[in-house]
Amino acid sequence: MRFKIGYRTIKTALGTVLSIMIAEYFGFQNFASAGIIAILCIQVTKKRSLRAAWSRFLACIIAMAFSVAFFEILSYHPLVIGLMLLVFIPTVVKAGAKEGVVSSSVIILHIYMEEHVTTGFLLDELGIITVGIGVALIMNLYMPSSESKLVEYQLEIEHNFKSILQEIARFLQNGDSDWDGRELTETARLINEAKTLAFHDIENHFMRDDDLFYQYFKIREKQFDIIERVLPYVTSIPNQVEQGNMMAEFVEVLSRGINPGNNVLYHLEKLMRMRKEFENMELPKSREEFEARAALLHFLNEMEQFLLLKRSFKGLRSAKKAVVN
Repeated sequence: MRFKIGYRTIKTALGTVLSIMIAEYFGFQNFASAGIIAILCIQVTKKRSLRAAWSRFLACIIAMAFSVAFFEILSYHPLVIGLMLLVFIPTVVKAGAKEGVVSSSVIILHIYMEEHVTTGFLLDELGIITVGIGVALIMNLYMPSSESKLVEYQLEIEHNFKSILQEIARFLQNGDSDWDGRELTETARLINEAKTLAFHDIENHFMRDDDLFYQYFKIREKQFDIIERVLPYVTSIPNQVEQGNMMAEFVEVLSRGINPGNNVLYHLEKLMRMRKEFENMELPKSREEFEARAALLHFLNEMEQFLLLKRSFKGLRSAKKAVVN
């Protein structure tokens, strides 16, 4: 297995070292705990890191208040810790800071080990919390750009869409195919990975709400669902009919249009004209022809939905390879 150190690992290691060094420099008693808090606060996205930092800070403040109340009023005994946690954890969850339960437990144990609470000691603990969270937030200011990877996913998915549509067109024309369907499983994987990365990209921007890539991959996911849904209808067509060749030609043209700058309205208009042609043709002369034309009409309706999904999408900015239909 190839050994790899990611940027988050590097940030965690560096943040831990800096937190401990800063806490030790200021003379905090439990300075090593600043490193633990930093580790817990470094997350995969900026927004998640900010939420984690706030949750841990709030939980630690609540923990300090509970510790003073329980230990000073009752006693410094292990049973008191258990009793306090029975009340403390639901309180933290209710306050929306459940992520801070672990880090705040460190503070609770510090106070328990001290066996005496003073203002100076509480300020010392507050300093540890502030240093650990502060360094983690600074470390998370850097997030590598995902744009080039998102564009790469975009192009791979478009390539697979083109291949799948061409295979459908080939089957409609010839009635058989030696296609192994590899692009189907690959496209499902690519879309899932791309959506996850696009969501992380949204989470890494505080000052803008740019979710165009995420919208794009969601639309591709819905279009892919349509493709998977129509495949059984296509393969069930019992014989070749004139309408099948017409649909094959349309799908072939559509496959070539899976690229930046494609005009979805052009394909919709072409589809509407073809529907009218179907309606004006002679009625089926056999059961097989009737079933074939019914399957093709269903396929046509699904292709209309395929195109309508992209019609309202405002598109990716030109710097991000423009709109794709």
